[in-house]
This record gives sequence, structure tokens and C-alpha cells, in this order.
Amino acid sequence: MSDAPSDIPVLTAARLSPLYTASLAARFTLLDRLHQTDPAAFERLAPTVRAVAASGDSAVPGELIARLPALEIISVMGVGYDGVDLPAALARGVVVTHTPDVLNDEVADTALGLMLCAARQLPQADRWVREGRWEREGPMPLARKMSGARLGLVGMGRIAKAIAHRAQAFGMSIAYTARSAKPELPYRHVATPAALAAEVDFLVVITPGGAGTRHLIDAVVLQALGPKGILVSVARGSVVDEAALIDALERGVIGGAALDVFEDEPRVPERLRALSHVVLAPHVGSATTQTRQAMADLAFDNLVCHFGGRPVRTPVPECRAAGR
Repeated sequence: MSDAPSDIPVLTAARLSPLYTASLAARFTLLDRLHQTDPAAFERLAPTVRAVAASGDSAVPGELIARLPALEIISVMGVGYDGVDLPAALARGVVVTHTPDVLNDEVADTALGLMLCAARQLPQADRWVREGRWEREGPMPLARKMSGARLGLVGMGRIAKAIAHRAQAFGMSIAYTARSAKPELPYRHVATPAALAAEVDFLVVITPGGAGTRHLIDAVVLQALGPKGILVSVARGSVVDEAALIDALERGVIGGAALDVFEDEPRVPERLRALSHVVLAPHVGSATTQTRQAMADLAFDNLVCHFGGRPVRTPVPECRAAGR
């Protein structure tokens, strides 16, 4: 993949992982967040920009796309790309790529870890020891069992399948809701998130973000999950109605939650942080060196393929549908 020109200007859309920027800087002319850090320089160089490098949390709005007349590709290091104004990109013929598959195992492992932490209260147990409460107060209150429980998956894509595969080893029964049933899978399909929530112990959210899934998990779904149910989210922060979730947790409508994503990252509401029966993680679903390197390599390869005249490796589904 050494035939791509090396003088192509690439604009970064956010503070990117060093694993990604190191490769970019070695091959391309990297314009590091100029639209944010040096507006005058950006205006001068914007007509030359042919690529945008982004993360899964980056915002690439239509306004920015419109200011880049030579833009050909947006390469996202992340499986989620809801921060990209996709209609604006498609209207301009801009290819958008992301990095699916390489993080399936990591996010699935994280989901199972969050489920165990929420059920067995492992972070709280750590604090119980560190704060001297074991010595002063004796044993912690009893937790709950996860093995043999009922698991509901909101979404049944690659990562959800990996979660289900792991959950089978815990003897869990598995059901899911998705836009359509997948008859080839050995799991039961349920029509709606609320119907699914009503019959499971753990509701794990792993569905793409965007307008179509915004607040998919709302007060109705949480009410259906019930006072013994646990919500786990490794999706996008927008999928769960955070205000409704906080209210449900405070009033005991649901039994607990374990969250890796939030609506306004990295800002997490104080009311949520104050809840002792909630496990919080700072969006670490894919955060291992091995997986992040694989994501960075794939995002970089998509750029090299494009500018080398070859098809990109992982266009987003909308670009595949448009024949790009």
C-alpha cells in the first residue's frame, strides 16, 4: 500500500489517538484541528483538504464539509459515525469509512464485565475494602447471581452476537430485539425494546447511534425492565434517555445500571455519579492497546486504499448502498 501520494492534506476533526496520528503524519500532510486552533490558517488551506481523519466521537458537521471543496473521504477510527453529517457527505460524493469488526471482542468483553460488576457489585466491593468498611461494618450486603439469568440484547449486530456467545457460557437465556428477526440465529426475537425489557434480568444496549435510535431506551422501557432489572449500555450515549434513566434509578424503578457511554461525554451528571448501585466507565469499550492499534491501522488503510486508487476496506453501510 505504498503507492498513495504522500503530500495529501488531511484535516483532523478532533484530538485523535496517537496510534492514528503517528501513521497519518508519516504518510500525509497533517493539518491538526486547524478549523479549531487556527481559523485563519484553516481558511487558507481548506480548499486543499482532501481527507478528514476522525474518531468515533468527532463532529464532522455539514458546515465543515461545505468548507472543504476538495474533500473526498472521511475516515473514522471507530465503529460509530453518528457525528458525521452523512447526508451532507453523500450529497457531495464523499466516502465515509469506519472500523467495524476489529473491536467486536473487546466491546463484548467489556459488556460482560459490566454485567458482572453490576450484578456482583465488584467496584463497590473494592471500595468497601479500601474505605475500611469491611473491618468496621463487616460483610457487604449480598449481591445477585448472573449465571443462569435472562439476557436481552437491544441490537443484534456483530458485537451483540459476540456478547450472546459469551453469555451462553454463563448459562444465560438470550433474547433480542432488532429491526428485523434473524432466523439463522438460535436466539428469540422480540418485537420491541419494551417487550424485551419486560421479560429479562439484564438489558444490554448495543445498537448504533443516530436519529433513528435516539432515546430508544426511554421511561417506558425502563418501567418494563422493573425493580430487579439491570440496564447495561455499550452503545452510544444518545440511545438511552439519560434523564429518564436517572429518574428510574433514583426512584427504584430499575435495580441498577452499568454504563460505558453517556449523552454529553465526558460530562456525567452528578446525580448519576452519586448513585451507589450504578457502575460507570469512561467509554473504554474498545480501550486496549491491541484493539485501538487495529482500529488505527484500519482507519489509516482506508485512506491509503482510497488515494491509491483501490476500494476502501470498510465503507459505512450507507456508502456501500450508494455504490461507493
